[in-house]
Amino acid sequence: MSGEYEDAFRESIKNPEQFWGTAAETIVWYKDYDRVLTAKDPPIYRWFEGGELNTCYNCLDRHIEEGCGDRTALIYDSPVTQTIKKYSYTELRDLVARCAGGLWKLGVQKGDRIVIYMPMIPEAVIAMLASARIGSIHSVVFGGFASRELAKRIEDAEPKIIITASCGIEVDRIIPYKPLLDGALALCTHKPSACVYVQRKEHKVDLSGKQVISWDQLMNAEPAPCITVKATDPLYLLYTSGTTGKPKGVVRDTGGHLVALSWSMEQIYGMKPGEVYWAASDIGWVVGHSYIVYGPLLHGCTTILYEGKSVGTPDPGAFWRVIAEHGVAVLFCAPTAFRAIRKEDPTGSYIRKYDLSSLRTLFLAGERCDPDTLIFAEEHLGVPVIDHWWQTETGWAIGANCAGLELLPIKPGSCTMPVPGYQIEVLDTEGNTVPKGVTGNVVVRLPLPPGCFTTLWNNDADFITTYFSAYPGYYLTSDAGFIDEDGYLWIMGRTDDIINVAGHRLSTGAMEEVLASHPDIAECAVSGVFDPVKGEVPLGFVVLKAGVEREVATIKTELIALVRQKIGPIASFKEVAVVKRLPKTRSGKILRGTIKKIADGTPYSVPATIDDPAILDEIKEKLMEMGYPKH
Repeated sequence: MSGEYEDAFRESIKNPEQFWGTAAETIVWYKDYDRVLTAKDPPIYRWFEGGELNTCYNCLDRHIEEGCGDRTALIYDSPVTQTIKKYSYTELRDLVARCAGGLWKLGVQKGDRIVIYMPMIPEAVIAMLASARIGSIHSVVFGGFASRELAKRIEDAEPKIIITASCGIEVDRIIPYKPLLDGALALCTHKPSACVYVQRKEHKVDLSGKQVISWDQLMNAEPAPCITVKATDPLYLLYTSGTTGKPKGVVRDTGGHLVALSWSMEQIYGMKPGEVYWAASDIGWVVGHSYIVYGPLLHGCTTILYEGKSVGTPDPGAFWRVIAEHGVAVLFCAPTAFRAIRKEDPTGSYIRKYDLSSLRTLFLAGERCDPDTLIFAEEHLGVPVIDHWWQTETGWAIGANCAGLELLPIKPGSCTMPVPGYQIEVLDTEGNTVPKGVTGNVVVRLPLPPGCFTTLWNNDADFITTYFSAYPGYYLTSDAGFIDEDGYLWIMGRTDDIINVAGHRLSTGAMEEVLASHPDIAECAVSGVFDPVKGEVPLGFVVLKAGVEREVATIKTELIALVRQKIGPIASFKEVAVVKRLPKTRSGKILRGTIKKIADGTPYSVPATIDDPAILDEIKEKLMEMGYPKH
């Protein structure tokens, strides 16, 4: 293969300092860096050490100084409140500067932490950028998180200030935040010096308590300038679940983060300044950090903050209305959003109601996209649909079809090629490279490119043990997959989604791919569960498309036969249940591990990130009907 992608990839691996040094020229530096890459004490590396800059300046002020202050920076589109509001770069900068000034008045200094516990409202974005403006470190926690999980994050980050709202608004309910935050603080030994509340008219709270102030009071301040920070200083902490029960605070640096996101906006997503980019995620997730807030604004684009769902706000045409109304060029969302749309609108009738001529590309990430969902989106939208793979720890894509460099042929089910900067290998448990087409542990040879996490907050030891000890010299992704004969990367699921059926290592992702190909299936999940004879056997759960009226027993028989035909009898796929919904996190990841624990009768805790805990009750009932647990 030869072309722009191959040239870029080869250069990024052969000469990373020159490659990323060139990429860093798009960033405004207050002080140039001493070296592009420094090996501190491998596996610890640092990018752009000695450099000084400010994230907020690069995202807002620079565009105004370049004459683009009137360009729309942020569009707030909220179907749950029937609100659409637009902010120019100048308007957003002025609000951010006043918010930063208010934080100063509350005693926030460079390096202090701020917890942002917010719904998808403009004040959340303003708070993030204000934190970056004065060199403090924000930690965004998904609005509505349970008190106990919120408390763990507060206790670990020790924030000076917490910024929150009176409530979050779902399709069918209002979620008051103050009782959740009060409950969390009651569990914490660390107490913030103040809690700031955005009063929403849908649910107002009493703000007469000690150290409780309103957003309006915070904003009644003189604008603050951008503070110089080091390239290696932390920009934010983002917590991801830890295996020990203690949340892992992923630390993102400032300089490497800006360089990676700037490069990715142009080279991966093919965006140009002034175009409209929409990441249909939440700021509580890494996608929201990278591609609702920082990436698009850094690149001079218009970004959309959407407070709604893919279906139900008000119908399966919600996404298409936003694209048509705001002229979206690139949409980035999770495959689960498309599966929900496909379930409610299997013929794509809502898609045809809107003018989607502005849409150039659809990117999917968050969970592996089954080929049928990708093909459905491609056929109905008529644009390239790109499944790409990345993690909270990396902060941007590890594997992708880089549309801005060169759009390679799409293989449904594959995330295409390693992104420049990521030297990916697939190893067996002994550390040997596996043959092409054979599933193994996906790892990345060090150093990781700019933008990836630099440590875990207050936990360097766990950072090294968790990610770098299994294969010295490599980052362990904990994902399983393979590289095919053409060099394409296939991520089949988390390492624990590879099951062992009577000695045969099988991918539950491959089985899900088969189930999803059935014309009546909207969504599916396969978990490996305990079997006294074979060790593990696969167990399927499926959601039917809207309007399917065929006999459930017939559909089950067809699904079992389909897996037997496509994967073989060795899969021992003999049980499948039809459910109304699958248990998922709010970011769309299916809780296969939780299903397995329920089926195996082992203790489990309801994940803090679950979208709706009640869904697990239906799963339990179905498992009991099938005779689980088996021991």
